[in-house]
Parts: sequence; C-alpha cells; structure tokens
Amino acid sequence: MLQGSKGWCAVADPVETCDALVIGAGPAGLMAADEMSRAGLCVVIAEAKPSPARKFLMAGKSGLNLTKHEDLEAFIAAYDPCPPTMVEALRGFGPEAAIAWAGALGQEVFTGSTGRVFPKAMKASPLLRAWLARLDGQGVTLRRNWRLTGIDDGFTFETPEGVHRLLPAVAVLALGGASWARLGSTGAWRDMIAPLGPVTPFQASNVGLRHTWSSHMERFFGCAVKNIGLKSGDFSSRGEMVISRKGLEGGGIYSVSRGFRTGAPLVVDLMPDWDDARLGQALKRRKTKDSTANFLRKTLRLPPEKIALLMEFARPLPVDLGPALKALKITNAKPAPMDEAISTSGGVSFDALTPALAFKSRPTLFAAGEMLDWDAPTGGYLITGCLATGQLAGRGALSAFAQASQDG
Repeated sequence: MLQGSKGWCAVADPVETCDALVIGAGPAGLMAADEMSRAGLCVVIAEAKPSPARKFLMAGKSGLNLTKHEDLEAFIAAYDPCPPTMVEALRGFGPEAAIAWAGALGQEVFTGSTGRVFPKAMKASPLLRAWLARLDGQGVTLRRNWRLTGIDDGFTFETPEGVHRLLPAVAVLALGGASWARLGSTGAWRDMIAPLGPVTPFQASNVGLRHTWSSHMERFFGCAVKNIGLKSGDFSSRGEMVISRKGLEGGGIYSVSRGFRTGAPLVVDLMPDWDDARLGQALKRRKTKDSTANFLRKTLRLPPEKIALLMEFARPLPVDLGPALKALKITNAKPAPMDEAISTSGGVSFDALTPALAFKSRPTLFAAGEMLDWDAPTGGYLITGCLATGQLAGRGALSAFAQASQDG
C-alpha cells in the first residue's frame, strides 16, 4: 500500500490506482513528479528503461550544461520560434530558477566565460542521486522496465511481472523525443498519442554533418577548429567545430543545424576577425614565389586545420582566396541520422494542449519535455526547457487533481 493525499494508493495487481502517474523518468518527468509529490500526491513514475534519466546522464559526460546565465528575454529568444505556452513555462522556470533548483539539491554551480552554467562536479550523477533521494522521501515510487503499451481505459504497461494497468486520477507523459533510442527516446509513442491531437513529424535538431573526407584529412580527426563564423540559412553563430571521422560536430555546428536540415548549405568564415578590406590588402602582398600553404600559414596565420578545410572544400583554389576564406561552402555533406541528433524538433503540437499542457481532448492527461513541439540550441536551453515544461505540467496536473477531488 502506498500512502498519498487520498489516504492510500490501492494496489491490486495487475490493476492499480494512484493519485498521479508520470510516464518517463527524464528531467521533465522527474520535475512533474517533484511538483506533485511535494504537494502531497501519491505519485508513481513508470520508466521503460532499467534506470532513470539515461539521456540526462549522457549529457553529464560532457559537463552537464544546465542553463545559460543571461537576461530572461534573451534566453527565451533562443527558442525560435517559441510558442506562447513555452514562453510562459520559461518565465516560470528560467535560468535563475534552474540555478536555485540545483542548489537546493546540494549542487553548487559555476558560470563559464560564455554564460553557460555547470555543476561544479561537472557531471550529472551527483545531482540525479540527490533528486531521486528527494523524490523517494516525498513518497514517489519508481517502476523500472515498465513500457507503455496503451492509454485507453487507464494506462497499460508491459512489465517484468507481466501486463499491468494503472488508473491514476491525473497523468503526465514525458516520453522524450526521437533521438538516442538506446537511451529511451524512440518517438514510438507518436501513433499512440495521435488520436488525442496533432503531432508534428520529428526532425533532427542540434545534429552534426556527415562528410566523406579525403585521405589528407585523417590526421585532423578529433581536431577543434576554433574562432570561426558559421551560417546556414537564417541561422548564424560564432564559435568552433570539431573535425570527426564521420564529418563535423560541435556547438558551432549544432547552433546552425536548423538551417542545413532544411537543405541550406553550411558556410564557414575561417577568418571572422578580418573584414574584407583587411583581408584584401593582405592577399595583395602575396609574393609570386610564396606557396599557398606557406602564405596562409605565415602571412594570414591560419592554423593547419583551417588550411586543410580550405584545401578540402575550395579546390581547385581560386586566384582570389578572399571569398573562400570568408565564405567556405561545405559541400557534399548531409545531416547525421536523426537518432544521432542531440535533440529533435517536432512532437505534440501546442495546438493540442491547454496553457497548462493538458490535452484538450483529455483534461487529466498532460505532456512535457522533448515530446512537445519546441526547438532550441544547445548551451543549457534544452535541459532548462525540459525542467520548465515538467514544472508547468506538474502544476497543471495538481490543479486538475484538485478540481476532480472537488467534483468527486
């Protein structure tokens, strides 16, 4: 028996009733469970994998960028386009709230030179352990290896003990997007949810480019190309990228991936600190006896990896190197498969949901996290967005529970 706000959650295998059910134990689902259990509801979390928050832990391997310390309006502007409900979610849980949340779990943070915020531990596991301990203390029950198979007449799961059905008063879906399937985000829920409202097709977001390199590029695999400008379609950024065995990766690439996933080419400025006039004057000083490589290295101070990229994508080299140096078009490249993307756009349309993230066709069922149709770059926006929608959905479910209790 599980104690909850109604007194007890009744368990009678294979059918179970509870105050609230959360399906998916990533950041959005855990946040929704946190909100509801802190208010006294009996909450059950059903997770399809053997352990919770696997994608969150994977993000922690590179430092766990929780949020970005910047003005809230500038922060919201990074979610482009940002539906009104998403705007309100972020106003309720923005960068300051994310920092305070981590602190309440005993995790000190620091802000890097670009404004990105990380736990001082530089990994996700200490924060996740503290969070799960808090949820356990609030009476939350975590069911592992519970895979959702149906949402009609309650919620049906395949479990290690067989088929189980849960009948909650309210429920929050936090089923993830459609990338990194091995960590649990498969997007397989789409057909199941479609009868409740429109679901936008998934697209890869924050994704690298695939390119088959010439043999001369092999020695640069793993090399960071720093201080470059990147542009694809309407999206541009200043930063760096990494030459990988499969193509190009890194924050600079991901920030413009919304451009090249629609077919726009990627264009790289190898010398963003030099305007056309300065570069033109330098190019005029080139002596006839200077080899191209020596001129680029000695006069223009280009590092070997930038020279290699120029040779890869601009050959045969033009007489005037200026356009290639300032706008190097990355040819014969395509986005990596969606499953390799850091995140996906698409998912449950906000048109299907109320401002509290409840399905209009089913007012006691809510959705949160990457299964919603929003998009954002890396840099702390993704995790904060999941936490913000999890909080909004959890609070919406609390209100729906209170209304149902009054009506009942």
